[in-house]
Amino acid sequence: MLIIVTGNGKGKTTSALGQALRVVGEGGKAIMYQFIKGPWKSGEDESSKLLQPHFEIIKGGKGFVGILGDPYPRSVHIKAAEETWSTAKKAIESKKYQLVVLDEINVAIKLGLLKISPVFSFLKKYRGIVNIMVTGRDAHDRLIDLADLVSEVKEIKHPFNKGISARKGVEY
Repeated sequence: MLIIVTGNGKGKTTSALGQALRVVGEGGKAIMYQFIKGPWKSGEDESSKLLQPHFEIIKGGKGFVGILGDPYPRSVHIKAAEETWSTAKKAIESKKYQLVVLDEINVAIKLGLLKISPVFSFLKKYRGIVNIMVTGRDAHDRLIDLADLVSEVKEIKHPFNKGISARKGVEY
């Protein structure tokens, strides 16, 4: 099954973490590849350590691309996304996980860090074999058409719009 969680609201990664928790609770294995999120610590990093070897998070991103003081040239972000995609494909091909989460891959595609055609072709081949969850804003129409389940998280209100910074344990 190919599951997409997209939209401009908070909760896409949180939804994927909940899905992974459900898989682990049923005795399965899950892995999450983060395409954008950088090396900073987050609550899910610490929680996932408690669930290993049943659940693991691989941080492949270098952080925000081109905003908020991004110290890296675009080429570094492209290389990181390509390396994360290559590793994620191997996990999917291995068929040892009941769920593979491609966290923020929609953003990597939207920003041109990954090309849609090879991602689409690969996911089309494996979507009926492995449960794959794709997250991030701006899901590509081709992926939405391919998906078995699509949910959109819509922002109604967010403290960031009032100048309140991201909070530990809530946004990360």
